[in-house]
Amino acid sequence: MRQIWKSFRALYFASLMMLIGSGLLSTYLALRLAADHVDSLWVGALMAANYFGLVLGGKIGHRLIARVGHIRAYSACAGIVGAAVLGHGLVDWLPAWLFLRVIVGLGMMCQYMVIESWLNEQADANQRGLVFSGYMIASYLGLVLGQLILVMHPGLGLELLMLVALCFALCLVPVALTRRIHPAALHPAPMEPRFFIKRVPQSLSTVLGAGLIIGSFYGLAPLYASQQGLTTEQVGLFMGSCIFAGLLVQWPLGWLSDRYDRALLIRCFAMFLAVAALPLAILPKVPLEVLFVIGFLCSLVQFCLYPLAVAFSNDHVEGDRRVSLTAMLLVTYGVGASIGPLAAGVLMKLFGSQSLYAFFSFFALVLVWRIRPKAVTNLHQVDDAPLHHVAMPDSMSSSPLVAALDPRVDEHVVQEQMQSPINPESESEPEPTSETDQSPPPEDPDTGREQSFTEARP
Repeated sequence: MRQIWKSFRALYFASLMMLIGSGLLSTYLALRLAADHVDSLWVGALMAANYFGLVLGGKIGHRLIARVGHIRAYSACAGIVGAAVLGHGLVDWLPAWLFLRVIVGLGMMCQYMVIESWLNEQADANQRGLVFSGYMIASYLGLVLGQLILVMHPGLGLELLMLVALCFALCLVPVALTRRIHPAALHPAPMEPRFFIKRVPQSLSTVLGAGLIIGSFYGLAPLYASQQGLTTEQVGLFMGSCIFAGLLVQWPLGWLSDRYDRALLIRCFAMFLAVAALPLAILPKVPLEVLFVIGFLCSLVQFCLYPLAVAFSNDHVEGDRRVSLTAMLLVTYGVGASIGPLAAGVLMKLFGSQSLYAFFSFFALVLVWRIRPKAVTNLHQVDDAPLHHVAMPDSMSSSPLVAALDPRVDEHVVQEQMQSPINPESESEPEPTSETDQSPPPEDPDTGREQSFTEARP
């Protein structure tokens, strides 16, 4: 593992900086609007706009990378995101903020796609699981550190926006200065929604529910904590502890998932979430210690739903469809995360801040009703099921290209489905897929010069 961190530290650092900035921006905007006494509907709309941008970026990011190359695409998107972040400090018109949040989400998704393409290209087949784990740790750690910045700098002035823009400027450095060969352009495999709705309906329901809950959490939990009377420092600690719970639970979850029925686990965790969220859903004011404990417990289970659904769905889909499945799951999650903050924001406006956790409890109960382990037969279970559980980052910190890093997806399937030409230009001038291809060296779209294939991979 130490060698993995050393080999991929530049890309992990870029991911860390991106997620520090993204996590800080989401909480800052929620607290800023709360301080200005803006309706919770707007807070939810801002997070929904961010997830809409992420979904949109998943559709167009691969075309941008294929057109201009990885480094140029990444640099351009980082610059645009940094400018959009600073734009929040130049204008106070909330519809403009919605547009800026879409731009931030779209640009970040393109950046995720570049990083994940690069990780996949440089990771050996037997390293993909460890590389994937390192990427997930860097992503969650970035989200936690973004919240802790509020503890050290509780003021809600423009300095925090400058810090976010600083993070996106720093994430440029390791990618812009890399001497490695840029990878072949990967693109998401075509989705097959009708097939997956018939084959894995319970997994899609769980992913949609997880998107509704976690999207609302990222967008509105800071507002909820603020309306409970927490200071900015305490809100940062509350959010940081909740997100850290999501990281902490991943490895125990993997142990459970590999030993017990996954549909049953989804149902049990959903029931636990519905019960754990009830005190925060009922009580208009909660003591500080109780808020932190219950918030931590709720986060332990709410961040379990998506990885369990991914593992459960992979058990019922053949290997050659798992790339498409990953894209379908992330889009489904993004749809839920776009709708959830809007719906929860309306409820908080009408019935008070405690409606956020009532929203969590309600949809957790829907999942308890929807997931029926006995209804899942072995009719569609693949031969190698159950597959090994893999901790999965959600679409707050990953793209459809994350399938290329999932060790459950066969590498030859990734090569066949995600490196096929997507336009005439890519067919006539394909990018190199290995460092031994020297007949002749193609032109690097990031430098305008012929590429050198003499550098060794890590």
